[in-house]
Amino acid sequence: MATAADLAAVRAVGPWRLARAPAKVNLGLRIVGRRNDGYHLLDSLIAFATVADHVAIAPAEADAIVIRGPFAAGLAQDDPSDNLALTAARCFRSAFGGGPVSIRLWKRLPVAAGIGGGSSDAAAVLRLLASDQGIDHQDPALLAVALSLGADTPMCLRGTALRASGIGEVLEAAPALPALPAVLVNPGVPVSTPSVFRARQGGFSTRAWLHSKYDDVTDVAGALHIFGNDLTAPAIATAPSIGDVLAALGATSRFAGMSGSGATCFGLFDSDAEAQQAAAMLQRARPGWWVAATRLNG
Repeated sequence: MATAADLAAVRAVGPWRLARAPAKVNLGLRIVGRRNDGYHLLDSLIAFATVADHVAIAPAEADAIVIRGPFAAGLAQDDPSDNLALTAARCFRSAFGGGPVSIRLWKRLPVAAGIGGGSSDAAAVLRLLASDQGIDHQDPALLAVALSLGADTPMCLRGTALRASGIGEVLEAAPALPALPAVLVNPGVPVSTPSVFRARQGGFSTRAWLHSKYDDVTDVAGALHIFGNDLTAPAIATAPSIGDVLAALGATSRFAGMSGSGATCFGLFDSDAEAQQAAAMLQRARPGWWVAATRLNG
């Protein structure tokens, strides 16, 4: 993670700008159809967590990226020039102009975990570059750049609770949600989204019905029990440890669900203290799992 010394060093250099890249959590996910080109149509309720990667950028003579943090090793085998954060900088420059940048990425979120880590990193870069040029973060041209980087990136660019449809590019305001004390857990197993979709059986769901406002965690948990995640069963078939995570979270939380296509799962709790206590217990019981007490929509 970005240590206090790291952040102080970044802030001490004038040109550097720093942003958070929060985890994206699909509270509910239904697959409602499929386009002729094979892309699936979805209905999803999304919130963002307080746990996040950190991204810093500065002008440079040539594009470059340095990745640190507990999950940097998960990207060590990849070509740095293909990192989505660096790709975002190049795509932004093609659309709006500007010069090369140096990127520092502190990777605190697990890789290929169903919480949009790479997309959130890319969105953070877009927000920083857009702010430098006085471009509104909801500018249609900027949203087009975000969509070119993947369906999750426009969601992460907005960074607030929302409802997504289409292939993820049609965004609308979510119902009013309270802050949700939560625990995120990943069993350390990367899950391929295409493999989960291939394992999926049955027809398509209908769009979920939601109230316009939810007052507390109990209300949200009740709604999510109905909303569900259509990819949970095929994800467990692909990675059985996801079932272990859901069982562990379900033993103490108001609601336990899987985010996206997995493998990260979340549990909702009545208070931050309860979430922190549950996280500590899971860390002791399952030292190989990534566990983070956080807030969703916080």
